[in-house]
Amino acid sequence: MTVELGMPQRRTTDPLGRDPRAADRPAGLAGLVDRYGRVATDMRLSLTDKCNLRCSYCMPADGLPWLAKDAVLSAEEIVRIVGIGVHRLGVRELRLTGGEPLVRADLVEIIAALRAAHPHLPIALTTNAVGLDAKAAALSGAGLTRINISLDTLHPETFAKLARRPFLDRVLAGIEAADAAGLGPIKVNSVLMRGINDADAPALLAWCLERGYELRFIEQMPLDADHGWTRQGMVTAAEVRAILSERFRLAPDPRARDGAPAERFEVRRKDDDAALGTVGIIASVTEPFCSDCKRTRITAEGKVMSCLFSHEEVDLRALLRSGASDEDVAQRWQEAMWLKPRAHGMDHTGLGADGFTQPDRSMSAIGG
Repeated sequence: MTVELGMPQRRTTDPLGRDPRAADRPAGLAGLVDRYGRVATDMRLSLTDKCNLRCSYCMPADGLPWLAKDAVLSAEEIVRIVGIGVHRLGVRELRLTGGEPLVRADLVEIIAALRAAHPHLPIALTTNAVGLDAKAAALSGAGLTRINISLDTLHPETFAKLARRPFLDRVLAGIEAADAAGLGPIKVNSVLMRGINDADAPALLAWCLERGYELRFIEQMPLDADHGWTRQGMVTAAEVRAILSERFRLAPDPRARDGAPAERFEVRRKDDDAALGTVGIIASVTEPFCSDCKRTRITAEGKVMSCLFSHEEVDLRALLRSGASDEDVAQRWQEAMWLKPRAHGMDHTGLGADGFTQPDRSMSAIGG
């Protein structure tokens, strides 16, 4: 079936919250399938919108209004949603995100409950690592599989400029603790900002390679709360490859990408072609991978976002709190994913004029 998509619009639902546009979804279709044949098996679930950094590509310097405590999914609701995803909808891997998930006081208990319910489910955590040094061992003991850590530079002054907090030493301590706790392979996520930390990219890659970490450079996306993103200001994937090639030789990784957001490259020394490790580049803007997307996102307040750039959300929390059955929740989730757009809509000219409208939510309010 082929259905052409127009511009994203706010949903119109019936009194029960169902979207009439999902009526063409074939009865009995299993899993989180959309109209273009993609199947979401990778679940990203945000535990909180709060964060203890104020990264310029994500949040305003003064922060954002936080959700009230009762608006955020409880530990029990999180476990129930994940269970519905795994047992009814074919979810095969889970990543817990934020905001900053380490600020949740019950994080260890949540992971322990998820592990008890799903002994073989890969559970990853995306974090800025502030405070991770004190929690890494407990998280590993609770059943966390591995960890992704945000790190944009190794220079304290540059870190403070980007994150608006002087916490680089705390992040590095958190990375070391995660490594010691066995939460690997550790992936390091870095956003390059033109004229600020882009020249640091080769040194950061060398640092990660020496320690066995997989560095992934992420194009800055139009998900900043200040709405200051411009295509001209973004460091593109092509530019990242060019910067790294000044020091290293990059070769395509022979392993299949299999829907992963990062395109991987083998990193080799220029003089003797010795293999040093790998690096990934996530080019959501200039080299989008929408046709292979396998992700479904749940925000901290329990809303399904079928796409990171979606303007439409489906509320599962209201169902959970109204006494709905697991089957009802699963059906609503399926309907939300059925309506996933073909692509995020960005072309090569910028925002606004090309028809792409930046979502109201920033990355911290969505969950990466």
